[in-house]
Amino acid sequence: MVKMRRLGKTDIELTPIGLGCMQFAGTANITRLIIRPIDQEPATAVVRAALDGGVNWFDTAEMYGGGRSEEVLATALKACGVRPGQVSVATKWTPTGRTAASITRTIGDRLRHLGGFPVDLHQIHMPTGSLSSIPAQLKAMAGLLKAGRIRSVGVSNFAARQLELAHRVLASEGVTLAANQVHISLLHRNVERDGVLETARRLGVTLIAYSPLEGGLLTGRFHDDPALARTAPVMRRFFGRKELSAAGLARTRPLIDELRAIGQAYGVSVSQVALNWLITRYGDTVVAIPGASKPGQAAAAAGAMGLRLTDAEVGKLDALSLR
Repeated sequence: MVKMRRLGKTDIELTPIGLGCMQFAGTANITRLIIRPIDQEPATAVVRAALDGGVNWFDTAEMYGGGRSEEVLATALKACGVRPGQVSVATKWTPTGRTAASITRTIGDRLRHLGGFPVDLHQIHMPTGSLSSIPAQLKAMAGLLKAGRIRSVGVSNFAARQLELAHRVLASEGVTLAANQVHISLLHRNVERDGVLETARRLGVTLIAYSPLEGGLLTGRFHDDPALARTAPVMRRFFGRKELSAAGLARTRPLIDELRAIGQAYGVSVSQVALNWLITRYGDTVVAIPGASKPGQAAAAAGAMGLRLTDAEVGKLDALSLR
């Protein structure tokens, strides 16, 4: 039985691992340059595998195809026999070039695209780009919650100082800040140094870890076959050119070798050990949203919740990941 984690100070309970749904955005969206998009049928198979593995929540965004990811997710959930309220759905408002008023105006679009599934967590996708201040955006979010149109308020990519501000503004509205979605993985541990982890713990805010497998790097597949790096989506190759280079792969190989050794001892994969490290290392503060383009990947991610790493194993991975 998977032990649930509370979303911030809300009454929403999540499995330690959810499913990231950027890959449902479609081929006409810029996200195709970051992650390979999949159509409805494979998306439904991925969602079914996640559900079968015990996953009870899904993270999408307006930016992922202008609502297409939300629609594909909702269609998949319905095809799997899931009714609104049986799982939790998180989505995000895109601030770029818009005022806070659009948060209120576009909530109807979010709900329409989700086809009857409620918005359990609505997040400001990034702290920059809006024509309105962060406090104005947060007050608009608080208004949606008070009106019963969303269940909780979150942010994404907020620094520690911005997290403090968000918490303070929402508190003045009688609302708690539920989550901050940030990049965390074995190879990206900035939250331990930039104050985000400490601030989240102090304020009772959940951190939602995106890119927990570093675009596949922490599966070991690029180490097994470096030529695969040339087939990765263009933005993945561009932003990951150092880590996907021969020197980069050599630097992280000891970590991958240790992940593989631990995985073999438990009969699990490299990626499952990497994901379990993440949800073990930071305790209940962190939940993760790996993506999946194949049912087997979703099943493996869900299966990572059943692993129990020892303190010694976590410590060894800690040390190797910081080299």
